[in-house]
Amino acid sequence: MPSIPVFPSKAPYTDAIHALEHAGCVVVTGVVDESARQRISRELQPYLETADVAQSLNEKYAQDGGPSDFYPGHTKRITALIAKSETFRSFVTHPLMLSVCDAFLKRNCIAYQVHATAGLVIGPGATVQVLHREEDAFQFFKVPRPNMVVASMWAISDFTELNGGTHLVPGSHRWPADRIARDHEVAIAEMPAGSVLMWMGGTLHGAGANRSADDWRYGVFLSYSLGWLRQEENQYLDVPRDVASTLPKEVRDLVGYKMHMALGYTDAPPKHAK
Repeated sequence: MPSIPVFPSKAPYTDAIHALEHAGCVVVTGVVDESARQRISRELQPYLETADVAQSLNEKYAQDGGPSDFYPGHTKRITALIAKSETFRSFVTHPLMLSVCDAFLKRNCIAYQVHATAGLVIGPGATVQVLHREEDAFQFFKVPRPNMVVASMWAISDFTELNGGTHLVPGSHRWPADRIARDHEVAIAEMPAGSVLMWMGGTLHGAGANRSADDWRYGVFLSYSLGWLRQEENQYLDVPRDVASTLPKEVRDLVGYKMHMALGYTDAPPKHAK
């Protein structure tokens, strides 16, 4: 089984960047302290309490053209985390994430944006998720694609092989689109609470099966994309104007309330328009 590069939070950010360039995935430990994990858990708890423990969304998703095993059951899913959690907003602007996005996404855009957010609590009985790429949302780009997405999973609880630690295929961000991963090429992200797993948009990955008796795997997902792409999560509905107006400017800009060259103006033309 291949391994995923691991670095402590005190390591230079360039270590994680180099690992992502080579392996397409990396774990950085000790990024989120216990008090921050407790705060985000409190902030999201009301939404998780009312979320259905989805037995299966697979049938509907498959009817819409997706794979039949993309949404495992026994899982609580919530979105719109920027609107729901002040602590999560600090994740969005964490210097580690911004350094990684600067390194990879700014090669192909002037400014990047939040692509998607989610709280994912995987319970016992959840089956393994099909391996996929974040950039599969943009299949009209031929492989090899430019770097379009950087994704991350923030461990609020421990991630283990038994409770559904994320599966990744190191190096698959460099593969041709039709290459299929074999079992011996799949690594499992086992990491303590407070760690951050990052992967490239072209890296094959998927949630693991939770084979534990009573251990719910809790993580929050955060991804970024090029500023001129359509976001996977509709940030303007999930973070509407009245909410966005209360956010720090850096967060608001990353949500997408900022022009990207000529893209994104509303009721008045941009100053440079003729």
